[in-house]
Amino acid sequence: MAWDLTALLNAADPKAARPERHTWLVRLVEWLRHGEAERGPDETPRPVLRLKHLLNVLERHDEPRQRIVALLGRFWRETDLAALFADFGFTARRDVWGEIGERLRLRFLPATPDTDDPGVLFALLFTDDGDAAWLRAIDETTLRRLAALFAVARADGQATHGSASTNGNGADWRAPLLQGMTWLVSAIHAAGLAPQLRRRMSPGLLADRPFEQLVRAGEAVADALSGGDDAAMRRHVTFLRALLERCHRAAASVTAHLEEFGVSVHIVFELEQLDARIRRLEALLGVLLSDVPQRELQQLLAELVALSRERFSLRALLARQYSLLARKVAERHAETGEHYITRTRAEYRAMLAKASGGGGVIALTVFLKFGLLALGLAPFWNGFAAGLNYALCFIAIHLLHWTVATKQPAMTAPAMAEKLANVTDEAAVEDFVDEVAHLVRSQIAGIVGNLAMVIPVVLALQWLAWWVFGRPLVGDADAVHVLHSLPIVGPTLLYAAFTGILLFGSSFIAGWVENWFVYHRLDSALAHHPAIVARLGASRASRWAHWWRHNISGLAANASLGLLLGLVPTLFAFIGLPIDVRHVTLSTGQLAAAASTLGWATLQMPVFWSCVASLPLIGVLNLGVSFWLALRVALRSRGITLSDQRRLYAAIRRRVRERPRSFLLPD
Repeated sequence: MAWDLTALLNAADPKAARPERHTWLVRLVEWLRHGEAERGPDETPRPVLRLKHLLNVLERHDEPRQRIVALLGRFWRETDLAALFADFGFTARRDVWGEIGERLRLRFLPATPDTDDPGVLFALLFTDDGDAAWLRAIDETTLRRLAALFAVARADGQATHGSASTNGNGADWRAPLLQGMTWLVSAIHAAGLAPQLRRRMSPGLLADRPFEQLVRAGEAVADALSGGDDAAMRRHVTFLRALLERCHRAAASVTAHLEEFGVSVHIVFELEQLDARIRRLEALLGVLLSDVPQRELQQLLAELVALSRERFSLRALLARQYSLLARKVAERHAETGEHYITRTRAEYRAMLAKASGGGGVIALTVFLKFGLLALGLAPFWNGFAAGLNYALCFIAIHLLHWTVATKQPAMTAPAMAEKLANVTDEAAVEDFVDEVAHLVRSQIAGIVGNLAMVIPVVLALQWLAWWVFGRPLVGDADAVHVLHSLPIVGPTLLYAAFTGILLFGSSFIAGWVENWFVYHRLDSALAHHPAIVARLGASRASRWAHWWRHNISGLAANASLGLLLGLVPTLFAFIGLPIDVRHVTLSTGQLAAAASTLGWATLQMPVFWSCVASLPLIGVLNLGVSFWLALRVALRSRGITLSDQRRLYAAIRRRVRERPRSFLLPD
């Protein structure tokens, strides 16, 4: 419904019930915002022009002015404005899941204007992302006129209802700010002394106990303000601000502890809430001390409006809370990924050898999969058995220090992103391009080694079975099924891309498990726990702890990858989504087994050559999708912008044109 100003002023009724009065305020802000895209001749936003017009009308006409003043007086008296300054933007539950639930509620459930919570009113009043901008654009003269109007409203509310006010000291405009300051001091004090943060702060920064001193300092400010001693208030505020700075430095030291000993998103969330409360308290002190408090209060309210809009965004919350975890996962992958990048001819040959060993183990896995299919298990148990088969295979390859080519990209992408500490430096960009070239040829070595071994081992085992048993290990029906499941025409390439997502997922699971292992200091527990030391001995317990610390990521990656490859298609089939996986080395082994079962006639089948043509594309999609996802996480965790990413891609294209051989073979 579109309102004109005359109708809006006529609808203002200070005697109306609270829902109607608050609804009127919502309509008022809608009227101010109307035509927001338009600007005055001096580039003044249209809402500011309308606000000036409203003030002009009220200053010329006593009757609507009196009703508006009375309505605002009731708003001042009955609304808990201190809660706006102290609580708005902070969740009552001290964990990230509570905030996620709160944001979902704000996003999907309607709010009621029948409330004394100013945070709820903010969500109703300021519904546009541009509201904060036009609030900041209000000029000094208009601010003074607004302040005069609200001063009259406060005085009217005090004269009409005496001292019965939600905001404490009646007409004193500082009362809700002072109350909010007191609540913030208590919240900061409690958060700083909470064990999950206190134990991770630098002891040196807590030596003078800044959090313990906050309450007394806050009370001193409140007493000086209530007593009207301006000089004393300024001294106490200066001391309180110095305490807040020390509290801020102590809280910042938690991040360094998390980066060293493992990340918890709940602690990151509490840390962010503590930092935000410190900044809010500093803003309130700025308003109380300012010679022009209207301007400081304007900036504070604009920030609260922007926060109100931000609280509807789940993406912003998750991006902040999980950025540090993503960075630590990426950094732990970077340590592991270094082992998968070859830079010299010797390392290239070593990669070929490791990949060959991995291909030999995968050949055995291919036949175990066909054997499990022959058991005729129920779909879930068939998927679980296949996943367990893959997991044991990949773990065996890991423990033998061999490699599977498709596992490399998700691990090596973070290692490459480590080169981008300064993306504006051309030398850093060139180092990154060098790592891309090293990675590509490492992948080529890995795939060549895997396939060069899986094919002959599969053929050898099939021929051995013909010689010993008089029949192959794979039956004709299974062989025909393989030929019809791998052609390039059909869903094969989609399945290969989906497999790349699972490869990335397993790497992220590995990083999370390693972070969990480090966060809970399980390596130290294994090395020093009395019961473990008594059973294993000190030296053996130390070696066991060292082994787990250096292998937990690899074990988690391989176990999760195997189970994902086996179980995810089964779970998707259960809900009616016919998705499957296509892994280049496993698919090559299956195709070799099928061809050796059906004999030389297979070479004359077009479907066989269609399957052969699909294998390189399966490999490209396995590698490309997992690498792209891992690189995106690594780049985002380091705050690298889209424009910087475009510079990196341009540098890679330039290297391809100028030195294509560097992507194939080492110098």
